[in-house]
Amino acid sequence: MEENTQDQPAVETPATPATPAPELTIVDLQNLRAILDTASRRGAFAAAEMTSVGACFDRLNNFLTAVAPTKPTEDQSS
Repeated sequence: MEENTQDQPAVETPATPATPAPELTIVDLQNLRAILDTASRRGAFAAAEMTSVGACFDRLNNFLTAVAPTKPTEDQSS
């Protein structure tokens, strides 16, 4: 019985660091909503920008209202 002893070239896999997949959580979106609110109260946006900033805030706020769990009220024992 004859063994196949041909030299095979070594196959090297490139060392790629495992990069985490991008993620965006509800908490991140809630923080963005707070940032937009604070920036607008501090006058960070010009008057001409307020329409688009307000529309973005409204869409974000409506989304968070729809998907974020509601906090139970403290007085639910009654």
